[in-house]
Amino acid sequence: MAKRRKRLFGRLWRALALAVLAWAAVTVASVVAMRWIDPPATAFMLRDRAIALFSAEQGYEFRHDWCDWDQISRYAALAVIASEDQRFLQHNGFDFKQIDKALADRERGRRVRGASTISQQVAKNLFLWPGQSWFRKGLEAGITVLIELAWPKQRILEVYLNVAEFGRGTWGVQAASRRYFRKDAAKLTRAESALLAAVLPSPRRFRADAPSAYLRKRQAWIERQMVALGGKSYLAGLD
Repeated sequence: MAKRRKRLFGRLWRALALAVLAWAAVTVASVVAMRWIDPPATAFMLRDRAIALFSAEQGYEFRHDWCDWDQISRYAALAVIASEDQRFLQHNGFDFKQIDKALADRERGRRVRGASTISQQVAKNLFLWPGQSWFRKGLEAGITVLIELAWPKQRILEVYLNVAEFGRGTWGVQAASRRYFRKDAAKLTRAESALLAAVLPSPRRFRADAPSAYLRKRQAWIERQMVALGGKSYLAGLD
């Protein structure tokens, strides 16, 4: 009986190890391929659509239109950097200064805002799920390293702008621009781009089509940060 149980556990561990190796191989291959191939969907999008379907959510509409880098306003690219990750062009996937600041704020009992970089958010959106477990964070870190090794910064930013959630069911800057401003992403102004970036921390709570006073204040702050970074010339190295 003991030997049979031991053999069973051995088989289970081997099956688990093979499954992990297969997942890792598929993930590595997917990350490398996505340097050139646009992802048709993300894990977050699929989860969102499944929840809406099974809950029979009233009024839900899925919006996503891929938009290549040269069809996206540079103001939109600059706005998400100013809002989410001002050291995007300097770090290699992890902003350790922001991580240290977040840890210090937590120790002091202050409200902590996430220190995830744009690269980390791309990794999470493409392959993972929401949550704060150490297991998920570990997977996110590994995928982030792969993305930074395999993709140039322009590609990371292009994918981020196409997979970020800008409102319930609205994914990517092109879908958001058409929904809220009735125009393509190439024509977004600085103010419009800042408003879209302002909803990113909580796209289910904030609404670009009905901005609160707080959201307007955040929009103005992002616009000031865009100027402080040097305006669109800040992105010159990406083109």
